[in-house]
Amino acid sequence: MITTILFDLDGTLLPMDEDAFIKTYMGGLAKTMAPFGYDPQKLIQTVWAGTKAMVENDGTKTNEQVFWDVYTQVYGQDKRTDEQIFAKFYQSGFALAKSACGFNPKVPPLMEKLKQLGLRIIIATNPFFPQTATNQRIRWAGLNPDDFAMYTTYENSRFCKPNIAYYQDILQKFHLDASECIMVGNDVLEDMIAQELGIKGFLVTDQLINKHNLPWEHIPHGDVYDLQLFLQDNLENW
Repeated sequence: MITTILFDLDGTLLPMDEDAFIKTYMGGLAKTMAPFGYDPQKLIQTVWAGTKAMVENDGTKTNEQVFWDVYTQVYGQDKRTDEQIFAKFYQSGFALAKSACGFNPKVPPLMEKLKQLGLRIIIATNPFFPQTATNQRIRWAGLNPDDFAMYTTYENSRFCKPNIAYYQDILQKFHLDASECIMVGNDVLEDMIAQELGIKGFLVTDQLINKHNLPWEHIPHGDVYDLQLFLQDNLENW
């Protein structure tokens, strides 16, 4: 019996021009930090280095701790106090990145239906961002963060996709068996790797990502309408 559905966010529930999003996000962050003595190019390189470290996180620290370890290695422990400036950026300046995102009107009604069915819904987005940034992206998709059992952020996560431990960690937190879960995403590797644990998968192909040219046609797939049909077939009480 399916009790839990995990949803990727960017490119799945939230349409996104990834290149434009990164350019707007990084540009906004660099512009915010420049008056405080940060060279834009060095700062962006540091953010990418911190992201790489989070992807390689072995679980001994949170992603947040891993990111700031990289930051202090570059800028020194004294500059850690500037975390408050970063926080203010994510509370306000980050909103500029919404311009790189679209809106799928089919998503909110589907989420409402799943909520009415009493399913546990988890936003399984790669936890590179702080809670406030993820909260905003959920709202850009027309959804309420409070409706989800969890949404992964760099504060509450110790792994990243495609590390299978990312999914194992979610299963353990909610005492779930893989067979009672479905993972919905648009990345053939990062999202569908959950199938290795026995989690059912559905691949949203509107903005398909397959950087490693992996076979995917055998995986249930399609747009949000096809997803709804898939869920109707796999949920007992639709």
